[in-house]
Amino acid sequence: MTEQASKKEKVVGFIGTGIMGASMAGHLLNGGCTVHVYNRTKSRADALMSKGAIWQDTPKAVAEQCEVIITMLGYPTDVEEVYFGAAGLIENAKANAVLIDMTTSSPSLAKRIALEAANKGLAALDAPVSGGDIGAKEARLSIMVGGEERFFQAILPLLTLMGKNIVHQGAAGAGQFTKMCNQIAIATNMIGVSEALAYAKKAGLSQEKVLKSIETGAAGSWSLSNLGPRIINGDFSPGFYVKHFMKDIKIAIESAEELELPLPGLALARSLYEQVIAIGEENSGTQALYKVLSVD
Repeated sequence: MTEQASKKEKVVGFIGTGIMGASMAGHLLNGGCTVHVYNRTKSRADALMSKGAIWQDTPKAVAEQCEVIITMLGYPTDVEEVYFGAAGLIENAKANAVLIDMTTSSPSLAKRIALEAANKGLAALDAPVSGGDIGAKEARLSIMVGGEERFFQAILPLLTLMGKNIVHQGAAGAGQFTKMCNQIAIATNMIGVSEALAYAKKAGLSQEKVLKSIETGAAGSWSLSNLGPRIINGDFSPGFYVKHFMKDIKIAIESAEELELPLPGLALARSLYEQVIAIGEENSGTQALYKVLSVD
């Protein structure tokens, strides 16, 4: 990796311009990067292209043009499709390119990407994020990074364009393991947030006043402060899709089983989110859990 890799003004590929990816790629543009984009639905990249992003028709074309390629995809299967095979990023990336997967995916897949990238003389980092659509829009994501320290340090200036709390967690896969810790904490916390607001309403209280009292005390959390108001306002639009959160829960449970660690709270969250999906809310935000825990 060259000295240029430590500079912000560089040629960056961004694959996956959804709810969060579009904002993240926009910050790279604003930071002076030349950004090449690809998304399965091209129209989701229109706003970025209007700001100067360069469209590429395939992930392979992105790889051939860029020294850093960032992916922000939906599922581990999407990651596998984009990274591997004759048309994948690893096979077609430029010499000394840096591959950064910011998708929430499995730790074992992150390790595989790092190994195969190293065999091709490429750098790879797993760097999942937390903060939802708000954190993405405001460039204050928490970014959890796994991979070699030298690669992390070289690419840190780029990451600071998208996030504020950026921590190198360890070797390849460590970023994804850390994100699973994050999702485990969120899953059970969302149960508490939803039940508390349902209880407040059933007790005849003003949910707004209850939230004002409890969000700055010991019960305070990001979900309570940011998703609590959405629940109260009946806003179940996605900052993070239920279907993607369920994917994360399943990854965490599978990983925990490999570690021989029981997670009863997470198992309960999975069963409740299965109910959310059963009532047709898979494309809603994670706060839609309230709908199966309330009597509204």
